[in-house]
Amino acid sequence: MENYNPSINNSQLTLIAGSDTDLRGQGVENPSMENDVPADPRRESCLDCSRKANTVLYIPSDKYVNGTTKNDEFKPTVKKWMMEKTSNCFTKKNLLKRLPICAWLPEYNTTSGVSDLVAGITVGLTVIPQAIAYSNVAGMPPQIGLYSSFMGCFIYTILGSVKDSAIGPTAISGLLTRENVHDFGVDGAVLLCLLSGIVQLLMGCLQLGFLIDFISGPVSIGFTSAAAIIIATTQVKDILGLSVSASNFLDGWENIFMHITETQLWDVLLGVSCMVIILFLRKSKDFQIGPSDPKERKPIHDFLAKSIWLISTARNIFVVIFCAVLAYFFECRGTHPFKLTGEVKPGLPELKPPPFETTVGNKTYNFVEMTTTMGSAMIVVPLLGILENIALAKVFSEGKAIDATQEMLAIGVCNIASSFVGSMPVTSALSRGAVNNASGVKTTFGGIYTGLIVIVSLHFFTPYFYYIPKASLAAVIIAAVVFMVELHVIKPIWRTKKTDLIPATATFLSCLFLRLELGIAIGVGINLLSLLYASARPSVEIEKLTARSGIEYLLITPDRSLAFPSVEYVRASVSKAGVKHGSSSIPVVIDARHIQGADFTAAKGIKLLIEDFLNRNQMLLFFNLKPSVIGIFEGLKPKGFKYCGTYHELEETLQKYSPGNCGTNGTGPVVVVN
Repeated sequence: MENYNPSINNSQLTLIAGSDTDLRGQGVENPSMENDVPADPRRESCLDCSRKANTVLYIPSDKYVNGTTKNDEFKPTVKKWMMEKTSNCFTKKNLLKRLPICAWLPEYNTTSGVSDLVAGITVGLTVIPQAIAYSNVAGMPPQIGLYSSFMGCFIYTILGSVKDSAIGPTAISGLLTRENVHDFGVDGAVLLCLLSGIVQLLMGCLQLGFLIDFISGPVSIGFTSAAAIIIATTQVKDILGLSVSASNFLDGWENIFMHITETQLWDVLLGVSCMVIILFLRKSKDFQIGPSDPKERKPIHDFLAKSIWLISTARNIFVVIFCAVLAYFFECRGTHPFKLTGEVKPGLPELKPPPFETTVGNKTYNFVEMTTTMGSAMIVVPLLGILENIALAKVFSEGKAIDATQEMLAIGVCNIASSFVGSMPVTSALSRGAVNNASGVKTTFGGIYTGLIVIVSLHFFTPYFYYIPKASLAAVIIAAVVFMVELHVIKPIWRTKKTDLIPATATFLSCLFLRLELGIAIGVGINLLSLLYASARPSVEIEKLTARSGIEYLLITPDRSLAFPSVEYVRASVSKAGVKHGSSSIPVVIDARHIQGADFTAAKGIKLLIEDFLNRNQMLLFFNLKPSVIGIFEGLKPKGFKYCGTYHELEETLQKYSPGNCGTNGTGPVVVVN
């Protein structure tokens, strides 16, 4: 057992079917026999140990040959397979996993109820002005934002797994809606909500959460920063009191400068003042009230601290209410200094299926025509909705694992249900999640109170929304999205990996000057190209070493697996190194410890590489080659392909090497050492 290979690890564990199956699973001949060397009993012992060490489950080979088990039912019928899968879906474990409410509801108590009530009301006061403002971002009537803010809260209470998540419209979802509903208006937004939910639900059922992994950090940073600037641009016109529209970032600023002389002074004063106040109140919660030592603090200190925190958290609603009262005061005196939100449709939305056709001008579009016009939005909008939700979940996970599949299922059902009440696409908002977390929410039940507050406001307070100045809503949005521009990450990226700034910058500029979904595609494309390039151009380390026997050899170490994009590069690098550094004479050893797999093209390239070395009578040795890779290489039967299994045999092979016995017919020994 002194020759046991310590390099075998858990990653090499395989399933051994049948007692006579070779370790490599290919029926490979004994390597010692291939080299015309008598079989070493130590070698057989080592292989036997390796086989046992690699065996996870021993299954007799006649089980595969005869296809039978004790009950003669090794291969179940389709009916039995479906029944088994169905029964597995309704286990208690799956029920608790797919209906998280079943996990926490039995343990729900008064303390949790009070915490959820406080958090739900606080978030409700935050979501009302945001919902009206995000309707403006989406180019929708103000009530659409409110319609989007309650049904998702109710559904997520049952299906959601992140207690801090608050479902509703967001700035990014509003902007994506604006860019992709084209001229379909509210009907297009509602249909997009339904389609987004269906796609998200399907992604959850098919467990396609890995698609989110293709959107890297730099791409996400570039996207959110560009989206924040575009959103702010759409609100500048309201800050200035202008009545202009724009289809993109450049058009927006062009129209603003064209009508800059029409700026309304009162709207500017109100908008700028609101932004300053909101930013100040946002910062005020960090102020230290009273002494920091708990022993020296008095009840008045805690009361003031909590009061300031409440005002800071609900700053948007306080500012909007104050501005609405101010506007009402002026309206009662016959003056109209501000541009107002206008009429908001009162009452709750009608519960009905989403529209599958719409009329624009004199033309009626059916479902197929509407979806065709939306195009890539049906994939981009749900994908980014999931990305927003997963991002929030990671921020407040407190180290716990995130069930991405469950979140996709939950958000998908939320969007589908919300589409029946006239909603635009919804997802979790980081700002509302932060409010939820800071308010001490304990479970997703806080969403019930948030949804109820929105319903109450729709039922009783919509007449008063008429007096909300547009400048105040614009200030709410700009003060929120300004923190989405992530300039602070440029320096850390520069310090870690400078090339990551390329996809970040490309995504940012493409989103800003083209379209958001196109910018995401470009950023992901650049990332994929960089991955493909790294796969096609692995790092090859070359060292000149001396064995214990005194023989010099080249040690060449590729840093990754062999596949069709990289094999020609590796072949050329090894061959060049053998000529340049090895003088076409000294042995070349390829350390294959990083080569976990290979394919047909790689096997063909290795065969040609072996022939290159044979033609110039230079020894080639492969070291630490995995058994599975040996089988792939042997599939093409390369001439002179031999291998041994211990360090001792490697030393013996190097000792036997000399220019005089590399082969009499131009065929030098080629040894694979595993």
